[in-house]
Amino acid sequence: MSLTRRAERATGNGAHRVGATPRVGGPAKPPAERGPAVPRVTQGPTGDAGQTPKERLTSLKGVIQGRLIKQLDPKLDVNDADKVREIVSYLFEQILIEEDILVPKEPRQALLDAIMAEIVGLGPIQVLLDDPTVSEVMVNGPHRIFVERTGKLQLTQVEFDDDAHVRRIIERIISPLGRRCDESSPLVDARLNDGSRVNAIIPPLALDGSTITIRKFPTYKITVDDLVKWGSLTPELADFLRACVVGRFNIVVSGGTGSGKTTLLNVLSSFIPEDERIITVEDAAELQLDQVHWVRLETRKPNIEGKGAVTIRDLVINTLRMRPDRVVIGECRGGEALDMIQAMNTGHDGSLTTLHSNNPRECISRLEVLMMMAGMDLPLSAIRKQIAGAVQLIIQQSRLQDGSRRVTHVTEVQGMEGETVTLQDIFLFEQTGVTEGGKILGALRATGLRPKNVHKFQEHGITLPAHIFAP
Repeated sequence: MSLTRRAERATGNGAHRVGATPRVGGPAKPPAERGPAVPRVTQGPTGDAGQTPKERLTSLKGVIQGRLIKQLDPKLDVNDADKVREIVSYLFEQILIEEDILVPKEPRQALLDAIMAEIVGLGPIQVLLDDPTVSEVMVNGPHRIFVERTGKLQLTQVEFDDDAHVRRIIERIISPLGRRCDESSPLVDARLNDGSRVNAIIPPLALDGSTITIRKFPTYKITVDDLVKWGSLTPELADFLRACVVGRFNIVVSGGTGSGKTTLLNVLSSFIPEDERIITVEDAAELQLDQVHWVRLETRKPNIEGKGAVTIRDLVINTLRMRPDRVVIGECRGGEALDMIQAMNTGHDGSLTTLHSNNPRECISRLEVLMMMAGMDLPLSAIRKQIAGAVQLIIQQSRLQDGSRRVTHVTEVQGMEGETVTLQDIFLFEQTGVTEGGKILGALRATGLRPKNVHKFQEHGITLPAHIFAP
């Protein structure tokens, strides 16, 4: 899409340009061709017609954007951000001079940034996406935008003009992907160029205005040392988990939404030896592996006609024909759980996945439900035996009340006892108190029990010091 066309969508201005388009450095437009007169922006409490400073800047932004749309070269490469900013900055200054508009220094820069965001970014929320302290952006209608920082939700002062403005940004996100979001298809999942996950839902399903949720893709790869530094893991547990991955344990990372499951899965995947063939299957590609022999697979949504969808289950089934040494599934949320468990039971040891649940026992129950969703008429006892034979370790990741993300359980699946899958906790997080500032105090401690599957370590020549399991 051309830069001019994108700018027209940003402002909702679909007017055709008349005559030749002035280029940067070309002659200024005569007074008769200039846009409507704009009152000077001052620092007073109100402006013309009783406008507040915010209203004046919004009005001014619309006028300047309209002029920019007509003057920008439509062949300009929108992906060359530095060049675009240089040209837009030049035109911006020229327009202010031609229109005899005075803007103080700080509002002037904010105005330029806002116009740049509308032309090549995601409008008002671009500044939030550029903020490295923000991990998630949540647009709850045009006038309520929240962010997550360090695990806590905060209301921002950023706003859209109206719901139509939000809809234009949604359209900008999904149109390059060939997707749509309208009354016939009012919800959509997408991914930004940097890998950030996006979900959008519009009226009539969203009652208070169009909603956008963006889970930002981390700007750098989080390592096991980072998790130890942040207190999510202890050095002893990090050594144990590394041994479990190298020892080809089948591992399920369990946790709630936003608890850090994918981050932990990424760290666990980094322990896989370099000489193994890894195939990852994800709904939205988020894993960042350094291994050379890594094949990435991603699902595909249906097209406008509702055809062409490729699901996680389709990919998991196909993965088993690709001679994998390791299968890593970003998240199990449906019938693919049955195919994953069967793969674990048929020689594909060392598989990794995540799923939503609140504790290891509920993780087993959720696996049972997901396997039933595959449509196979299997008795519950057979499903439980499959799980008990396939999964060796459940790691529970939790987001605590203070916003911190920690591993709270490392639990071994030991087998069956009657009709019950038996579990044994190897490590547990013990909360010891809460500070006046609300920070949770506690530590991840070994329970003193050694894993039943310790023979897997011996098979791979791994020796763990005994103190790792000391309480």
